[in-house]
Amino acid sequence: MSHALHARRLKDHIAGLETMTRFVLATLALASGVYTYLGVRSLLDGSATIVFFAAVIYSVSVSVAMYGFWTYLIRFLPEMRDGGSRLALLGIMALGSAMIVAMSSWLNAAALAGSAAVEQHLAVTIEDYTADLDQAHGNALGALSLLPDIQRASERFARLAAEEQATGALTGTSGSGSVVQLLTQMSAQMKELETTIEASRETIQNGFREGQVHLATMRGLVSAPGAIAQRSDQFAAEAVKLTGVIASLEQTSIAPSVMRAAADLSVGFIAPVADGSSVDLAGRQDQVMATIRVSVEAQSRALSDAAAEILAQPDVPERRFVPLTSAEAVLRYASDFIPSWAGAISIDLLPAVLVGIMAVVHASMRRGEEGLQEAERMTAADLLRSLDLSEALAARRTALKTASGEVGEAAASERPGEPLAETRPAAENVTPLSLGERKRIDT
Repeated sequence: MSHALHARRLKDHIAGLETMTRFVLATLALASGVYTYLGVRSLLDGSATIVFFAAVIYSVSVSVAMYGFWTYLIRFLPEMRDGGSRLALLGIMALGSAMIVAMSSWLNAAALAGSAAVEQHLAVTIEDYTADLDQAHGNALGALSLLPDIQRASERFARLAAEEQATGALTGTSGSGSVVQLLTQMSAQMKELETTIEASRETIQNGFREGQVHLATMRGLVSAPGAIAQRSDQFAAEAVKLTGVIASLEQTSIAPSVMRAAADLSVGFIAPVADGSSVDLAGRQDQVMATIRVSVEAQSRALSDAAAEILAQPDVPERRFVPLTSAEAVLRYASDFIPSWAGAISIDLLPAVLVGIMAVVHASMRRGEEGLQEAERMTAADLLRSLDLSEALAARRTALKTASGEVGEAAASERPGEPLAETRPAAENVTPLSLGERKRIDT
C-alpha cells in the first residue's frame, strides 16, 4: 500500500502542477521571443516599419514553435514505456534543441552581449593597428641606426684630412694636396648622407604622433557611451585615416636612399690626379689615394649591408577594418562571452529539464503501480462510477423481470387451460439499452 500511496501522491502533484508547467513554458517562450526580436532587429535593413514587423513575426514564430515543441515532449515522452519509443523521442528532442539553438539562441546571445561583442571587435582591431603603427615607425627609424657609423666615417675622413694638411701624416709631406682634397671630399659626402637621414627624423616623428592621435580617438570610441552602430562608423573613419598614416610612414623610410648613396661611394669614387711637386711625392699620393679607395669600398659595403638588413624587415601587412553586426561579433568572439551564451541557451533549453523531471516522476509512478491489484488501482471516482453502473444494471434487470411477469399473465388470461410458457433465460429477455442509459453506463 505504501507504493500505491506514493504513486497516488505523485499523480496528484502532477495534476496540481499542470497550470504551473504551462506558465513556465509560456514564460520561457516569451522571454526567448523578446530577445530573439532584439537580435533579429539588429540584422535587418530597410524601413523601420518593415524591420519592426519582420522581427515581430519571426520572434512570435519562434515563441510559438518553442511552446508547442516542449508541450508535446512533456506530454508524450514521460508516457513512453518501451525503450525504442523513448530513444526515438530523445533523438527528436536533441534535433529540436539544435534547431532552437540555431534559430533563436545565437540571436538571444546577440541581444544579451551584442554591443559588448562589437566593442571587443573594436578593441582587438585597435591592438592590430597599434602593432602596425609601431612596426611602420620602427621600419622608418631603421635608417637612423646607421647614423653612428656614418658620423664616425665622416669624422675619420675629416681628421685624416686635417692631419695630412698639418703634419703630412699620410704622405710625409704637409700641406694641402690631392690626398687632403680626396679626404675632404669623402667627409663631405658622409656629411650629406648624415644630413639627409637627420632630416627624415622629424617627418617620421610627426607621422608617428599623428597615428597616436588617431589611436587615442579610436580607444575613446570603444568605451564612449551611445549606440554602438554610430561609434563603429566613427571608428571606421578613424581607421581609414590611420591606415594612410601607416602607409606614409612606410614610404618615409630613408633606408633605400642610404643603400643607393652607400653604393655610390664605391662606384662613383673618383680619385684626383696626384699633384705632388716631385715624382716621389706624387707616387706617395697615389699610394695613399689607393688605400683611401679600399677604405671607401669597405665603408660602402658595410653601409650597403646594413641598409639591406633594414630593407629585409617584413613590411607592415595591409589591413582593412571590417565592421561587424552584433550577431556576427557574438559568433566570432563566442569564447569571450561564454556566460551570455550559457544564459541564451538556457532560456531555450530549460524546458528539457522539466521533460526530464516528468519522465522520472512517471517512471516512479509506474514502478509503484506494477505490484498492485486491479482493485487497488481504482480511485474514488472509479469506485463511484462502478457503483452507478451497478445500480443502473440492477434497475434494468428489475424492469425486465417485471415486464416478463406481466407478459406471462396476459398470455395465461388469453388462453385458459394452457400452461404458462417457460420463462426464457434472462439473457434472451434483455432488450437493447436506450441511448441515455448507454451514456450513463459509459460515464
